Amino acid sequence: MEEFDKLVQIVADLRNPEAGCPWDKIQTHKSLVPNFIEELYESIEAIEAGDMEDLREELGDLMLHIVMQSRIAEEAGNFKMGEVLQSINEKLIRRHPHIYADEQVEDAKGVKLNWEQIKLKEKTHRKSALEGVPLGMPKLIVAQRMQEKAAAVGFDWDNHHQVFDKLSEEIAELKEAIEEEDPVHIEEELGDLLFTVVNLSRKLGIDAEMALSGTNRKFERRFMQVEEIYNGKKTKMHDSSLEQLDEVWKTVKDTEK
Repeated sequence: MEEFDKLVQIVADLRNPEAGCPWDKIQTHKSLVPNFIEELYESIEAIEAGDMEDLREELGDLMLHIVMQSRIAEEAGNFKMGEVLQSINEKLIRRHPHIYADEQVEDAKGVKLNWEQIKLKEKTHRKSALEGVPLGMPKLIVAQRMQEKAAAVGFDWDNHHQVFDKLSEEIAELKEAIEEEDPVHIEEELGDLLFTVVNLSRKLGIDAEMALSGTNRKFERRFMQVEEIYNGKKTKMHDSSLEQLDEVWKTVKDTEK
């Protein structure tokens, strides 16, 4: 808490209208958004890389933005940091009745479902259970959050086997759209297929965004290894056939395994 209070004071010093930092004291809630998002993604990269030293630093950068946003709000007379902390403390207690009350849940899935149901009761001003999902987020995350909210009111498959059936149906519909050569219909059916894949991911307890992120990193790693192999050859990648490239790819893949 001593270090947190020190950070709060530093931000107040930086925002001082007279003696503060020329850059910090002119920032607004909106002007900080791009940097806020950048710091969040840098934290995610550190987590995915398993770099704890980098994560420690990036979490500090994130904390700076939270304190800065709170400070700007306090200067405008909107709320103070203490109110921010009080709000999240009360929310966590309220949405964990299996810890702070006598409600029973079986597993993490039950906790997640219970959280969404409690949240739905709290947000009485919302007209739809799907409201509250920021549409500016990566679309895989948006799809998964929308599906979680729909599941909280009972709109969900019983098991992942049913999603596999739906997946087969969507693949067939996409093939039909391709045969029709209708770009608009193809895009629509491809979107349906991706949405169903996210649904399958959710039912299997996998975060779709993280799964794809892992595959992206794996593809990058293996592709760069293929490039390294070709750098030691006289034959260039673009002069090789797909079959030849695939053989090198398999070699890299087998080496990793």
